[in-house]
Amino acid sequence: MATKKYLELQEYSDADLVAELEKTQKDYQKLRFDHAIKGLDNGLLLREVRRDIARLNTEIRRREVAAMDEKAQEGRSKIRARRRKK
Repeated sequence: MATKKYLELQEYSDADLVAELEKTQKDYQKLRFDHAIKGLDNGLLLREVRRDIARLNTEIRRREVAAMDEKAQEGRSKIRARRRKK
């Protein structure tokens, strides 16, 4: 089941995704610092922001893979097959 945030990210352009990722990472660093110094009212906020960063990275990577040519796709499939054997 797709979350609202994931569906929302699909509508972003590539440049918007990168900008949002940078902004979210800066926010996460600030939250971590604030939490270490004085504590946060809601500690689960750190987990939510971390997951947002992961969603952004996933969407960026999904678009990179979709934009690959056939030769790169074949190479990627071979790499994935080797990983499964281990």
